[in-house]
Amino acid sequence: MSWQDERIDMNVYSQGEVDRWVYSTCNICSVGCGCHVAIKDNQIVGIKGNGNHPINRGRLGPKGENQWYANNSPDRLLTPLIRNHAGQLEPASWEEAIELIVTKAKASIAKQGSNSIAIYSTGQAYLEDYYTIAKIGRAGLHTHLLDANTRLCTATTEFCLLQSFGADGTPASFDDVDVTDTLMLFGHNVAETGTVLHERIMQRKEREGHPYIIVVDPRLTLTARNADLHLQLRPGTNVALLNGLTHILIRDGYVDQSFVDQYTIGYDQMAAAVQDWTPERSSEVTGIPVDQLEEAGRVIGQTTSMVTTTLQGTFQSADATTACVAINNMHLLRGLIGKPGCGPLHMAGQPSSSANRTAGGVGTYPAQRNPMNPQHIEEMATLWNVEPDTLPTGPEKGIEEQIDMIEEGKVTFFWNIGTNPMVSLPNRRRARKALEKIFVVVQDPFLTETAKVADVILPVALWGEKEGTMENADRTINILRKAVEPPQGVKSDLQILLDFADRMELKDKDGQPLIGYSTPEECFEEWKTVSSGRPCDMTGMTYDKLEQSNGLRWPTNDQHPEGTPRLYSDYKFPTHADYAQSYTKDQFSGRPLSHDEFVKKEANGRAILHPTRYLAPTEQPNQDYPMWLTTGRLVWHWHTRTKTARAPHLQMAAPNGYVEIHEDDAAAMSIVQGEVVRIRSPRGWIEVPARIGKAVQKGLVFVPFHYGSWEGNQAANELTADFTDPLSKQPTFKQAACRIEKLRKEHIVIGEESAEYIAEQYNMTVEHLLQANRLNTPYDIQMGQSLEVPISVLNTPVPPYIPQRG
Repeated sequence: MSWQDERIDMNVYSQGEVDRWVYSTCNICSVGCGCHVAIKDNQIVGIKGNGNHPINRGRLGPKGENQWYANNSPDRLLTPLIRNHAGQLEPASWEEAIELIVTKAKASIAKQGSNSIAIYSTGQAYLEDYYTIAKIGRAGLHTHLLDANTRLCTATTEFCLLQSFGADGTPASFDDVDVTDTLMLFGHNVAETGTVLHERIMQRKEREGHPYIIVVDPRLTLTARNADLHLQLRPGTNVALLNGLTHILIRDGYVDQSFVDQYTIGYDQMAAAVQDWTPERSSEVTGIPVDQLEEAGRVIGQTTSMVTTTLQGTFQSADATTACVAINNMHLLRGLIGKPGCGPLHMAGQPSSSANRTAGGVGTYPAQRNPMNPQHIEEMATLWNVEPDTLPTGPEKGIEEQIDMIEEGKVTFFWNIGTNPMVSLPNRRRARKALEKIFVVVQDPFLTETAKVADVILPVALWGEKEGTMENADRTINILRKAVEPPQGVKSDLQILLDFADRMELKDKDGQPLIGYSTPEECFEEWKTVSSGRPCDMTGMTYDKLEQSNGLRWPTNDQHPEGTPRLYSDYKFPTHADYAQSYTKDQFSGRPLSHDEFVKKEANGRAILHPTRYLAPTEQPNQDYPMWLTTGRLVWHWHTRTKTARAPHLQMAAPNGYVEIHEDDAAAMSIVQGEVVRIRSPRGWIEVPARIGKAVQKGLVFVPFHYGSWEGNQAANELTADFTDPLSKQPTFKQAACRIEKLRKEHIVIGEESAEYIAEQYNMTVEHLLQANRLNTPYDIQMGQSLEVPISVLNTPVPPYIPQRG
């Protein structure tokens, strides 16, 4: 274990000692830190880290420490809301709300068929919720349109793993980070998105000098500043970089040919695809100097162990799945998988998005079953006691495809659970226009931006107010105990789903209620049966054992009673056609392969090496939009700030959106620090203050995506394009074209007005006044001169976060 000692981080606001501490897990990022919830007078009053939990040894990140404030927010919804004929939301009873939802669902199915209903959920709920969504959706409503905001976040994790290994489940774990010699963080700003994991890495680095850290990122992030080698590539060139590195591995004889021959297929085609990707060509496309590429290739080629992490910078980019497959290829070429300190660790963004994939609340069937495999459909029909031909099959449909179907009139009922798509979806005005046409249910603790399109809003319980399990990024299943009852009038997601199933009179083939459980633990016990014999086997878990063990990694069963730290230690991969979760897709077009096409590959337990072709981003800077735009997250906020904006410390740290601009670009346009500028793309515009520095490359701007009120004009997703990766269907938030427009007014110098006087009139400094007008000294200002003055200059400090507090 990397941690040398525990450190109990705590944030409690209480008069006197708390009454009790309740075992739980952090519900923010995907690291999965153990914690205890503080209870006083039957109210959540704080949190502290769990010193015994191996993930964090008591440490918490800033968002985790402050997540409990949302529970006590005075603007929580306490009753359902229904939109009346005048278009206004008004309070309603649970009876009225659920009956309206049931009536609309039945009418939609009767008129348009089962696939007129779409359920779009979250990565922040519990495995039990996701499994219930899967069962209601597929076996009850017979719809195949199940998706979640994980499609926007980390869908590429799943699809690159299906392509290379035949099933979901990241091969490496956080344990491997503790012992690896080389760590490549690829599009993963772990210092801001997984602060406790970053501290774990850096504590070992300071103590041992290991691992050697390679960071791949267009921005000079806090993570990049701590790297041994920062590969600062141009936007949209991930595959060009990886092809160049793979070329070096082959050229310099670093391939473990024995491993490749025995445990993989597809080497010749893969090698041919990178044959022309010399370091010089890769450098020309990526902008990374040749000597840095050679150094990275040498380190990767000579290291005895390597872990590669990926996150949004990889997943939300052009050719996302191809890039992640190329990373898998590198591990397979070197034989660096299934051993301590080795393997790809494709991250998840949210605390339980992995559980949604595992339990089947999204595109694939529960327990990593293949919706195109009749045998797997038969298995699910038997487990659910329904007729096989009633279960929907075929390729999944992501949220962007569902928006298309809404526009085409095919989807008329949209159930949105625990997510805020009117901020998080790309090209969000298009999505709003589509959702305004149909019946929309929103299940959320607060009136979010998505409430603008809701016909019914259901208030739900938050973290600490319900019980269940979550799966973090490295396959660890954690238990969250219920600490308090939710506010009066509020129900849990699971309660709502069970009530809906009952009122819809969903039955199995014997006429019995389709849902036979009534509590989270009963649901988990049924889920364990569904997971039996599959890669994610959890038959060896119980709620009590998860608490006693501080989490367990699947598979946990008779063969692995204490869980499994890493997958594929036997070099046997789930690529047999009758067992695999997917028949894979064509690596270039994204077309799903048939059973026979997959059988012809003859993988049969071997991993699959794929050729990786570089395709430039669909949208490029041009004469009208000459700059690159990229988006991302901040250390102080989570997703659309539904929870973090209600935590005073986090909101004060970063209350407003902004745009990062390189100092040379700012100087060329005479933009001053804090000046409000307009960022415009082919889809829309926002107005935000400029933060000028060297964090971004020249020609690139960065906008955090958290800010999205309809009134504030700060939503990054006014600008982003809704192009998607052909395999994972994940949108490419990281690359769009934009331009910067100055918002200025004219000031005519009258009489003896001084620079100090003019600057004071507009609440700005003399230095900024001079910069805005390309003047060197105050004496350059003359009577009658026309000066440009920014319409607004705001102070936009974002306090630095220092993870290594110990």
